[in-house]
Amino acid sequence: MKRVALSTLSLALLAVTGVAHAQSSVTLYGVIDESIQWTHNTTDANGNNKNLVGLAGGNLSGNRWGVKGTEDLGGGLKAIFQLESGFNINNGKFSAFNANTEIFGRQAYVGLTHDQYGTVTLGRQYDPLVDMVQPLTGDNYFGSQFATPGDVDNNDNSSRTNNAVKYVSPVLDGFQFEGMYALGGVAGATGSGQSWGAAATYGIGSFNAAAGYFRMDNSSSPADRLAATNGGWAAGATSDNVFYDGSVITSSLASAKSVGIASIATQYVAGPFTFAIRYSNVQFKPDGFSAFASTERFNVGGGFLGYQVNPALLLGLGYIYTHAAGETSSTYHQVSLGADYNLSKRTDLYAVAAYQHASGTQPGEPGVNAGASIGSYGINSASNSQELVSLGIRHKF
Repeated sequence: MKRVALSTLSLALLAVTGVAHAQSSVTLYGVIDESIQWTHNTTDANGNNKNLVGLAGGNLSGNRWGVKGTEDLGGGLKAIFQLESGFNINNGKFSAFNANTEIFGRQAYVGLTHDQYGTVTLGRQYDPLVDMVQPLTGDNYFGSQFATPGDVDNNDNSSRTNNAVKYVSPVLDGFQFEGMYALGGVAGATGSGQSWGAAATYGIGSFNAAAGYFRMDNSSSPADRLAATNGGWAAGATSDNVFYDGSVITSSLASAKSVGIASIATQYVAGPFTFAIRYSNVQFKPDGFSAFASTERFNVGGGFLGYQVNPALLLGLGYIYTHAAGETSSTYHQVSLGADYNLSKRTDLYAVAAYQHASGTQPGEPGVNAGASIGSYGINSASNSQELVSLGIRHKF
C-alpha cells in the first residue's frame, strides 16, 4: 500500500510541474521576498516621528504562490488559467486587498488564447497599465521604493480588478493592444462600480514605448458608499482602488466617485545602460458622498537609469516628481537607489533606499501640511521628509 501511495503522489507532482502530459500542463510557482528595513520619520501612536526597524516582505516582488496551466485544444487554440495568492511572510497570513482577505487575491482567471487571434481572459486581473506601462518603469526592476508616492497612479500594482473581461492582441510588427472592462454587477445600474481601461505598447530593437488609460468607479449606491469600511471605497466597486495602503497622500481622497489614470512610458537600452522616463496624470473626482469638494489632480513625472555592471549585478537610480493640485496643492520629490545581485537564476540579494520631501498642504485636507510617505508602503511621516532603507533576499521557484 505504501508503494502504491508513493506512486500516486509522484504522478500528482509530475502533473503539477507540467511533465506528465505533453499537450497540457499545470505549473506551481512563487516568490519569497524578505528584508530588514529601516525607516526614518515614522508616525507613532501619538503622532510623533520615530525610527522604525523591522522585517518587511515584498520590496522587489510581492510575496506569492500560484498555479497556472494550459490545455491544447487543437488548431492553435489553448485554454489557460492562473490562480495566484499573496501572503505575508512575517506572519503567514494571506495578503489583504481592499480590506478583505482573498485566497487568490493577486490573480484568478480563466480564458482562451490563440497565437493568431489573441487572448481573452475572465476573472480577477491586472489592469492594462500594469500589464503594459509598468514594465517600462523603475518599479519593474526595484519595486516599491521606486514607485510613485502614495502609488497614486497604481504604478506599483496596488489595485486588482474583479469581474474583469480582458482581451490582449498578438504582437504585430512590434505592436500590441489590450482592453479590459469590469462589470459592476448591480441590477438596474450597469455602470455602478465598473472599471475599464486600454493600453498599447510598441517595441523596435532597443526602444519600447507604452501608453494607456484606466478608470475606476466607486459604487453609485448611497448605502454602499456610506457603509464602506475602506475609507469610502465601497465593496460594490470592481477595483481594489489605490488607497488600501493607508498613505497620507491619498487617504483623504478615498471617498472619490471615480479615479482616472492616464500613463505613458518609454525605455531605451544601450549596452549595459537602461534609460526610462514616464508621465502620469491622475484625477480623483468627487460627488455628493465624497469627503472632498473639488477634483484633485496629480501630475507625475519620473526617470530611471539602470546599469548592468556584470551579468550578476544591476544598479539603479530613480527620481519621481509628483504635484497635486485642486482643493489643495502639494509637491513630492522622491529619489531612489538600488542594487540587485544574483546569486543564481532564482536567488538574489538586494539593497534599496529612498528619500522623499513633501511641501504644500495635504491632498483633500486644506490647511494641513503635506506629510511624506515613500512609494506604496503606507508608512507615514508627521513631517515633510522620510528615508527608507531595505536589505533583503528574494527567491523564486
